[in-house]
Amino acid sequence: MRTSPTNASLRRTAISVAALSAALMVAASSQVAVAQDVPEPAVPAALTEAAPGTPAERLIVGYKSGAAEATSDKAAAADAAAKGRKAGEDVGFERRLGTGAALVELDEQAGSSDVAEVVAEYEADPQVAYVVPDRLNKPLATPDDTEYGKQWDLFESTAGMRVPGAWDLATGSGVTVAVLDTGYVSHSDLAGNITGGYDFIADPAVAVDGNGRDSNPADPGDWYAAGECGQAAGSDSSWHGTHVAGTIAAATDNGKGIAGIAHGAKISPVRVLGKCGGYDSDIIDAITWASGGTVSGVPANPNVAKVINMSLGGGGACSTATQNAINAAVSRGTTVVVAAGNENQNAANSSPANCANVITVAATDRSGSRAYYSNYGSVVDIAAPGGDTRTSAANGILSTLNSGTRTPSTETYAHYQGTSMATPHIAGLAALMKSANPALTPAQIESAIKANARALPGTCSGGCGAGLADAAKTVQAVLGGTPTGTTYSSSTAVSIPDNGSAVESPITVSGRSGNAPSNLRAGVDITHTYRGDLVIDLVAPDGSAYRLKSASGSDSADDVRTTYTVDASAESANGTWKLRVRDTAARDTGQLNGWQLTF
Repeated sequence: MRTSPTNASLRRTAISVAALSAALMVAASSQVAVAQDVPEPAVPAALTEAAPGTPAERLIVGYKSGAAEATSDKAAAADAAAKGRKAGEDVGFERRLGTGAALVELDEQAGSSDVAEVVAEYEADPQVAYVVPDRLNKPLATPDDTEYGKQWDLFESTAGMRVPGAWDLATGSGVTVAVLDTGYVSHSDLAGNITGGYDFIADPAVAVDGNGRDSNPADPGDWYAAGECGQAAGSDSSWHGTHVAGTIAAATDNGKGIAGIAHGAKISPVRVLGKCGGYDSDIIDAITWASGGTVSGVPANPNVAKVINMSLGGGGACSTATQNAINAAVSRGTTVVVAAGNENQNAANSSPANCANVITVAATDRSGSRAYYSNYGSVVDIAAPGGDTRTSAANGILSTLNSGTRTPSTETYAHYQGTSMATPHIAGLAALMKSANPALTPAQIESAIKANARALPGTCSGGCGAGLADAAKTVQAVLGGTPTGTTYSSSTAVSIPDNGSAVESPITVSGRSGNAPSNLRAGVDITHTYRGDLVIDLVAPDGSAYRLKSASGSDSADDVRTTYTVDASAESANGTWKLRVRDTAARDTGQLNGWQLTF
């Protein structure tokens, strides 16, 4: 039953990558039924195709609760064989998806009408909740920090996302973002923020790494030659997942490259896209696993993501199978952010953009108008910078990449454009919000992003959701209260002795009335080679100490660059405030570079 890589590759030459994000065709099959006196099943092409014009190789079947096939692999296998016999086709149970649905495989020679007959058998079964094709998806890109000045999307007043103001409040620390994409190719400006991921591509012909699923999410390249993937011309490897990941969490203040929006967060690369794209079944399992669900045959995820980024998509309605996986992820507390698509059409025609319980992101250009390629419509929730490289590469989104045309070579940076580039802006913002307020639910994160967006500086025909996301305003909102914006700071460097007595740095506040706010912000910049050694306290003018950070023998990372929030409403605002820092263990040293208080 398993399709050989060679045969699978030959079949995929018919797949049109350019057409994958268009609505699935609904034309009837032209194949003549064997028994002409029996009409072909009235099954729309959307239920028989993996991509427009390409018969599905697998089906995803969801059984109703209580059906034996819903929990028993043996029963599901017997059911697949029985339905195959009735349809005159070879149908076999492949595996159980993380949502509980069954993945069944069809004969590799099955045509559209053959698939329709199998689908009709499942649809006629009262114990079947749904049956959908295992569709093919594709990446949605149209193809201090030394490069920070080129990141207009973060800071420019016209159409930037106002990210620097959010960094005074949160950096994404403590949050894992799963990037469901092409995987990760090593890059020194990102490596420190990469945590364990997984390769969910089951088909070796799509994976092109010599095997199926495994624990190595490395990106071997997704290039294809002329005539493959339904394209007349070939294409170099995109390193798409690495570009997306860099926008979210590239290292910051490291004297090189770019700045990541949530540079304190961790990226879990989850590989679902390979040569010619990736299938729903793999993406469904990846959503399940990344959010902490169980997938048969895959080890439990030790780095459960609170945010999932899916800069990918295909045509057609959101399938029940995909929606179930998203619903379950959200119920586990994971925010799912998806790209609207790049076809300059209504995003209602693109999946997973049209799924419920996701944040769907449209793309804007450097002037703040909807990018010419971006999808639009009522399913769009928010807009973010996606760039437009037609007149200048500098108007695209700069991020981490690789110079290899087919296989990995040297690390580099490049400007891309697309809703794929807009989506990680919102995933990064969600990570900042979750870091600032860990109690936030996915629904609260979506609501806050929308409520604090600003009107598009430019225009958007068709609808771009709530407007252009505003990172600073949004993160401030989820912290509670509105600060006056007055900041008091100290830039005097203080050495931190190794395993020694505490050091203090003072800031004098004057001219204020009443007490300090309940959301006093203490921004800290410390260089240290083992930050777990450090204990940090904020000392009020009356000597009361507020613990900001405790020592941790397991936190071996470098430096402390973050903002703490303190309920200081019992303290007088005026007077001398101190930041007290003590190194509690031997062998590592550091320096308090400066700190600030924001009222």
